[in-house]
Amino acid sequence: MELWVTEYQTPSLGFSCKVTQTLRAAQTRYQHLAVVETEQFGRMLLLDGMVQTTEKDEWVYHEMITLVALNAHPRPEQVLIIGGGDGGTLREVVRHPGVKKGILVEIDEDVVQASRDFFPELCCAFSDSKAEVTIRDGIEYVRENQARFDVVIVDSTEPVGPAVQLFSAEFYQNVFASLKEDGILVVQSESPFFNADVIKMAYQGIKQSFPITELYLASVPTYPSGLWSFTVGSKQHDPRRPVTHYREGCKYYNPQVHEAAFELPGFVRRIIEE
Repeated sequence: MELWVTEYQTPSLGFSCKVTQTLRAAQTRYQHLAVVETEQFGRMLLLDGMVQTTEKDEWVYHEMITLVALNAHPRPEQVLIIGGGDGGTLREVVRHPGVKKGILVEIDEDVVQASRDFFPELCCAFSDSKAEVTIRDGIEYVRENQARFDVVIVDSTEPVGPAVQLFSAEFYQNVFASLKEDGILVVQSESPFFNADVIKMAYQGIKQSFPITELYLASVPTYPSGLWSFTVGSKQHDPRRPVTHYREGCKYYNPQVHEAAFELPGFVRRIIEE
């Protein structure tokens, strides 16, 4: 008998992978968590039935959500990550030679534990000397820290459940206050094919606080439509132009990809211009 896991990306579209083993399935305090072994993508982490990361393609997302902002900032020394409990974003942050401290604030400790148990290539940064992992509400953490960070990365799930407030204009205002005078914010903002409303919400919310707001794209095979967006807000630096060029060990990111990612197709440009 064949077993398949399906993420219903829209009410009429599903993404399915053949499963060879279920490694964990549990209800956490905040969401349903599952780790499965798939034939196509290796181990896969799902939250509330939505694919969060897989062994075979995680590097695209994690490189692109981190290195665009880190390389656009001349001194990305203090970096805050909201969410990202699997550890992949933290891994890329602490690898950057300019970073002195990477702080991961994750609300669900079970996500962190699942990464420790099943994703050694992602959780490897949890014990890094430059890393700090804190289990608490990232929204409260941001409110309590003013003018502290050079870069803030919001590596959240879709805007459902505990992640809803991470897409609000009020939260972006608080992030603005938590950044130093030349700080940069980057958030994942979903698929331009299926989630135009989320892109508008993130882009317009960030634009209310940040003088420079841009959208860029990357191809992530296991995310809805395979085309994924990120929205960046900057106080001073042009996020489209890397001023540092760290890319050691990268499989997707390079300076040319960095600049090209901001060249948007017409239909995506129209989403943020409406």
